[in-house]
Amino acid sequence: MLCFMKKRMLFLLVGVCLAFSGVSAVAQEIPSDYQEVLKSLDRKGDFEAGVLKVNIPRNDLKMAIRGFSTPTPFGFGGWIALTKATDGSDVMMGDLVLLQEEVNPVLSALLDNGIDVTALHNHFFWDDPHVFYMHVHGMGKAADLARRVKPGLDLIGHVKPETAAPASSGGTALDSAKLTKIVGHEGEQAGAVYKITVGRDDLGMKEHGAVINARMGLNTWAAFIGTQEDAAIAGDVAMLEEEVTPVLKALRKNGLDVVAIHHHMTGDRPIVIFLHYWGRGPAEKLAAGFKAALDELGKGAPAHGGAH
Repeated sequence: MLCFMKKRMLFLLVGVCLAFSGVSAVAQEIPSDYQEVLKSLDRKGDFEAGVLKVNIPRNDLKMAIRGFSTPTPFGFGGWIALTKATDGSDVMMGDLVLLQEEVNPVLSALLDNGIDVTALHNHFFWDDPHVFYMHVHGMGKAADLARRVKPGLDLIGHVKPETAAPASSGGTALDSAKLTKIVGHEGEQAGAVYKITVGRDDLGMKEHGAVINARMGLNTWAAFIGTQEDAAIAGDVAMLEEEVTPVLKALRKNGLDVVAIHHHMTGDRPIVIFLHYWGRGPAEKLAAGFKAALDELGKGAPAHGGAH
């Protein structure tokens, strides 16, 4: 009798284990729409906790940090992930690992296809080659998101670096009056650099009752150097969240490279995102590009508020 009871308990235990393993297998099976995403992108991935994660590893790069060999799993595995919203549509987020020369071509491809880029920064110092991390976001049906993100993903590993032309030794000096007229704001001359700074007083930001103005860092600016024919521009744009994508599009449309997207503050209300950019070309064309980005700011009703 005792032997029979032991056998019965063993069968029951095996049955329970099989039942649970079956449930687990079903839970981890990739839904058909997500299988189509993997097929469309020609990428590998897995499904867990209701999330499809698509792998975009940089196995093509031989990474080292201060001479220390660092394989892909050390922090060079890019990805995108999709999960269902309550209405049945999909939310997509991701983090792409990009070489410097890949950043702006990928950025343009994503923007042109309705994918938002929400951050751009480095994760390491002394990495060789130097890589940047681009965070992306999208909403829609899984198949549509795959179609929209694919042009950007297909560029990864296939962008050739441009050969930089040497700076010209001659040319007409920067005409600050012309630059001021194009931008619509006056600047200041500091040696060879002409810098235009525009505050965001329209945001009405305060902290502990103190007004956070342009001199406190809440500003957009452009610095010019070089000649009228061959100049360089660098700057920073202070944006509300809803202004980020329009500003990115304006800069890329005008041939300016985006080099960083991040926060400068925490606890700020309204939330302000900062974007850094760079470009080279005729000074008036660069000024027009900056003006196009500037024109995307302050279009909506300002969300006044204080950080504390």
